[in-house]
Amino acid sequence: MSPDNITTKSGILFEEAKKYIPGGVNSPVRACGAVGTDPRFAKRGQGARIYDEDGREYLDLVGSWGPLIFGHCPPSVVKAVTAAAANGSSFGAPTEAETTLARLIGQCVPSMEMVRLVSSGTEAAMSAIRLARGATGRDKILKFQGCYHGHADSLLVAAGSGLATMSLPGSLGVPRALAELTITCPYNDLPALQELFRLAGDEIACAIVEPVAGNMGLVPPKPGFLEGLAGLCREHGALLVMDEVISGFRVGLGGAQGLYGLKPDLSILGKIIGGGLPLAAFGGRRDLMGLLAPLGGVYQAGTLSGNPLAVAAGIAAIERLMAEAPYGRLEHMGSRLAAGLRDLARDKGLPATVNQLGSMATLFFTEGPVEDLASAQKSDLALYGAWFRSMRDKGVWLPPSQFETMFISCGILFSEIDDILELAGEALTSL
Repeated sequence: MSPDNITTKSGILFEEAKKYIPGGVNSPVRACGAVGTDPRFAKRGQGARIYDEDGREYLDLVGSWGPLIFGHCPPSVVKAVTAAAANGSSFGAPTEAETTLARLIGQCVPSMEMVRLVSSGTEAAMSAIRLARGATGRDKILKFQGCYHGHADSLLVAAGSGLATMSLPGSLGVPRALAELTITCPYNDLPALQELFRLAGDEIACAIVEPVAGNMGLVPPKPGFLEGLAGLCREHGALLVMDEVISGFRVGLGGAQGLYGLKPDLSILGKIIGGGLPLAAFGGRRDLMGLLAPLGGVYQAGTLSGNPLAVAAGIAAIERLMAEAPYGRLEHMGSRLAAGLRDLARDKGLPATVNQLGSMATLFFTEGPVEDLASAQKSDLALYGAWFRSMRDKGVWLPPSQFETMFISCGILFSEIDDILELAGEALTSL
């Protein structure tokens, strides 16, 4: 336990949690070990702020790892969930709201001609890959180093996020036979990708990619990289699967595929489409989705898929995004934060690179550029940990990992971006 946590309520709660929950947390990065401290237990959130069990207040740049684009407890979402709960939390039968949400998703992301709702991004990615294998009759899949698509066995190979944070090359319990069916390639390396397809393209069922990588820190695609990938998939008969769990409804209503003018065969959504509740989806071409049970022979099911509370929250969030289109404002705040952090780090003489796209940004403690997992891993993790702890103590809630992304919500004011930069300047000076 960290010395400053011994007598706090968060510290006491963490010790109690460790008796019953492995590591005291239900998702590894939350343990804060990578940043040299213990977690602070959240009690409530409101707008752009989060409050811990000891009553401390923080400006939130995590946003539950991306879902909370409107901040905590937006009234429209709270109202929708409350109304849905009054009618029943789960039925195991279809509801009209599921169709409404699927229709809204298709309106915003035209490549998703049909949609299947599930409960998590991991489940959506796993199901999309099964569908791709069923459609092509091929077994091998291609993923990119540092891209994280959940913790299904075939995808815990050269993944980012928690695995990068924990310095683990993979995971125990993943059979070698499954790992051997996963081919990896450096993100943003089109020549390597072309060579890989030349050697094994006709064996690949699908290429799965985060079009905007967010699990090795934020790493946007280089110009031409995604277009090149799409062309190679078409040429070799492999399906293109875009994992937009993070970027979907975050970089624009149409996600990254809309931003870059691409049309994947299958797409994965999560986070924002659940309005802060557990919900994800996969979808794509009508002919492919028609291969799913009960229409076809590719099986996928889930007891709580299309849960009424999560669907109500998702509808409320997407309808508000469609009505307000806040992306210009979010981009303005994101670019202001990124530029400010770059200037501060340069003025302090610290090795730093800031990647930013829309409302997402990452400060890497390395000279950069950061374009892939290898360059991200050159970051000074001790410096990031010290910066995290200093910012936390000054009242800013940052991701407890160098390899995660900051998220700006609509609840943050322009003036609060300047407040964050002032605090960041103090924190960077202390380094």
